[in-house]
Amino acid sequence: MVEKQSHKFDVLIIGSGAAGLNLALELAPHARVAVLSKGPLSEGSTFYAQGGVAAVLDETDSIKSHIEDTLIAGAGLCEEATVRYIVENGRAAIEKLIGYGVGFTKERQPDGKNLYHLTREGGHSHRRVIHAADATGKAIELTLEKQVLAQPNIQIFEHHNAIDLIVESGVDGGPERCIGAYVLNERTDKVDTFAAPFVVLATGGASKVYMYTSNPDTCTGDGIAMAWRAGCRVANMEFTQFHPTCLYHPEAKSFLITEAVRGEGGVLLLPDGSRFMDRFHERAELAPRDVVARAIDFEMKRLGLDSVFLDISHKPKEFIEEHFPTVYERCKKYGFDITKEPIPVVPAAHYTCGGVKSGINGHTDLENLYAIGEVAYTGLHGANRMASNSLLECLVISAAAGADIRAKLATAPAPAKLKPWDESQVTDSDEEVVLSHNWDELRRFMWDYVGIVRTDKRLERAKHRIDLLQSEIHEYYGNFHVNRDLLELRNLTQCAELIVRCAMARKESRGLHYTRDYPALDTTAPLGPTILTPQKRTRKRGVRL
Repeated sequence: MVEKQSHKFDVLIIGSGAAGLNLALELAPHARVAVLSKGPLSEGSTFYAQGGVAAVLDETDSIKSHIEDTLIAGAGLCEEATVRYIVENGRAAIEKLIGYGVGFTKERQPDGKNLYHLTREGGHSHRRVIHAADATGKAIELTLEKQVLAQPNIQIFEHHNAIDLIVESGVDGGPERCIGAYVLNERTDKVDTFAAPFVVLATGGASKVYMYTSNPDTCTGDGIAMAWRAGCRVANMEFTQFHPTCLYHPEAKSFLITEAVRGEGGVLLLPDGSRFMDRFHERAELAPRDVVARAIDFEMKRLGLDSVFLDISHKPKEFIEEHFPTVYERCKKYGFDITKEPIPVVPAAHYTCGGVKSGINGHTDLENLYAIGEVAYTGLHGANRMASNSLLECLVISAAAGADIRAKLATAPAPAKLKPWDESQVTDSDEEVVLSHNWDELRRFMWDYVGIVRTDKRLERAKHRIDLLQSEIHEYYGNFHVNRDLLELRNLTQCAELIVRCAMARKESRGLHYTRDYPALDTTAPLGPTILTPQKRTRKRGVRL
């Protein structure tokens, strides 16, 4: 019989995308680091990111311009100090990736120089997106993995699904602190304990809460839900970015068509071949993503369409095959030749702009708990993320968190002795159909009621259904052995509640949050993020010691 395991490390990183792996490399020379991955090491959003990383790398560009573009896209809700810090540290982050061996695309110039090719995406006023063809995330993820696997101080735990954070009460009224996590080891089906004086959430976003998403199956809001249950504030959860262009095909599973296609001249068309984006924004196809997604949604509903079309066939075939090999091959697999014809596209949930409230060094409300990457709200994205700023945030904030943790290692306490997971009162479930039904119901009503266009009535309906689901899930969680489907459904339902509550609190339309009941900006209320504060709660199989 396989026994439960108790692990002790200096730093526990939950998540294995760009943020988590980059942080692990920052810490490897100084600490023993555990990196948890829900599935195979590569299976996360980073691997599937196509576009690139935004940074000021060209002499005609400027830090000021990148900051201004980000602030404009964020619709007044970006925290300017955070934006400035991340943008100013962009070049250093790119240079570090190049040093690790990421093969960014180069292009020969008329003067014979072979320089990195920079593309332009929605919201950017300059070409500043460095990329590896149209598979930048894959290049970054695999390069970081190679570096991590070569480090003896880093231990990788694949197929380990974090359940909850373990929190210790503060001494003499001091702040509570995170000291580890309960983790389901899917290879043994046992719940292990991981103790560490520093715990980092790098778990990504929550776009799987929607029926249609560009994200892989791992993006179930785990870190956001765990941090909330442990007592951390969350912010701006109403701002879910819907990527405007995902391939529309029953077997494509929302394959993303990178925004760089539009950046290189791709145009959006109605079935009759006419363009429509110029009626919605002066930048047409290069408008911010919220504008483009809403325009597509409007035209689809107005005309009763299943999709609109994206066309780059007017570009030379060689250009398309060189710049978009992944898109070209995948579309060809489904019967579309993008060098000859337009392809059908629809919006899909893509990025969680809100998350666990944290600072530029990753600090959260809990002592020694950090949040980095998409799981975190730092103030960079505001009400709408500008294209290719997300990987930039992952790299810059993980480096800052690494420096902060390194400065504290010498005085950190030893890993705590943790209570083992209690499953003395639970049994095996014989009603797995409950999980699959609730999964489908949640994702469908979130798409219908809390999607690109919202109303108060739709939000109220969604909240009512979430309350019912949470009651069922809480009972299920308390009585049966946990499995991945249950844990992910529990977390997604929690994130759905946070999204709806934030959306109900914002009585205006701004950025990614558009409601028919309040279609204009609220110019009377002070600008600021929507922040939710959890109540102190005691959970069955509790998270507090």
